[in-house]
Amino acid sequence: MAARTTIYNKILQKSCNFGTRSMSSWWTHVEPAPKDPILGVTEAFLADTNPEKVNVGVGAYRDDNGKPVVLECVRESERRIAGNQNMEYLPMGGSVKMVDETLKLAYGENSDFIKEKRIAAVQALSGTGACRLFADFQKRFRPESQIYIPVPTWSNHHNIWRDALVPQRTFHYYHPETKGLDFASLMDDIKNAPNGSFFLLHACAHNPTGVDPTEEQWKEISYQMKSKGHFPFFDMAYQGFASGDPERDAKSIRIFLEDGHLIGCAQSYAKNMGLYGQRVGCLSVLCDDEKQAVAVKSQLQQIARPMYSNPPVHGALIVSTILSSPDLKELWLKEVKVMADRIIGMRTALKENLEKLGSPLSWEHITEQIGMFCYSGMTPEQVDRLRSEYHIYMTRNGRISMAGVTTGNVGYLANAINEVTKSA
Repeated sequence: MAARTTIYNKILQKSCNFGTRSMSSWWTHVEPAPKDPILGVTEAFLADTNPEKVNVGVGAYRDDNGKPVVLECVRESERRIAGNQNMEYLPMGGSVKMVDETLKLAYGENSDFIKEKRIAAVQALSGTGACRLFADFQKRFRPESQIYIPVPTWSNHHNIWRDALVPQRTFHYYHPETKGLDFASLMDDIKNAPNGSFFLLHACAHNPTGVDPTEEQWKEISYQMKSKGHFPFFDMAYQGFASGDPERDAKSIRIFLEDGHLIGCAQSYAKNMGLYGQRVGCLSVLCDDEKQAVAVKSQLQQIARPMYSNPPVHGALIVSTILSSPDLKELWLKEVKVMADRIIGMRTALKENLEKLGSPLSWEHITEQIGMFCYSGMTPEQVDRLRSEYHIYMTRNGRISMAGVTTGNVGYLANAINEVTKSA
């Protein structure tokens, strides 16, 4: 009996040792992920102890004191909903009221598409979540398709469609020499893409370049895409924040709708309402008719179910309360214009400061671009010098977040940029 117990204990010990070794080696092959190029800038900025440091890498609005802002319309909305709502799950498609109000912003207050119930729409986890839902929808129901993405674009776009396993192609967009739109090459890429391709378009305030097509150029893009049977998917993260006028910022979408396109659209309230952490967004897909819209919405909900099941409620309540209350909506329109005007004003100030310093370069593109970001044209090496010599932080592609520029630092920033670029 003792011998049998000894043998059993040895077997048990070996089993335990094997199990320990096996479990401890599960993740030894996992390497640290590369740092996000944008978030890494903020980390480096926070670690810098220099009192003159400047962060023009963050993609979030700041006031002229460099402080985060909570809009008064948001505060008042929170006061009105406080204690009046339960915390039950939203439907998989999210807040119907929020979605309805959001569609009016993109498609028009009196849109026939809304009246005819031709739009399949669901609440999403901000613009990122809306893009990801659509990418998965594209993969599931158009598995043979690919997505054409502009060069450059918001870096996360590539991650989203990659992880959804949708093949990616690129199309020309930015012209480095003119620091404007490479319209001729863009049109050639649209013409040469296989019929029925998917194209990712920034509705306004292109990130990272701040370069948007003119209204006439949008019309030509729409015409060419229609003739090729392409599907346009708009990412609209800056409606209202670009020009100060939500209607003007939705002009590209309206042009495509007037031309008879069926479109997809991702919307977000991070930038234009300052609801960054609430992750409030919407995905919409315009369909042939109401029956098709019902089917598409049901599939979008099915895709969302294993991802996150239901979207969060608080941010959706804030948005729906603002947009459905005439006084709060009017206040929001005033506040979003104040934000847009401050950004536009800082563009002018930066350009004027550089010109006063006698910079040999042209800085016209600073004021010709629009939205939160200015694609400065600086090289990675020049950006590195800004960081090491002047404690100014931005992404290495030379993208300046105009939200980080204030009346207090614009002169310092201009002087530093002039110093690192004057020998270019």
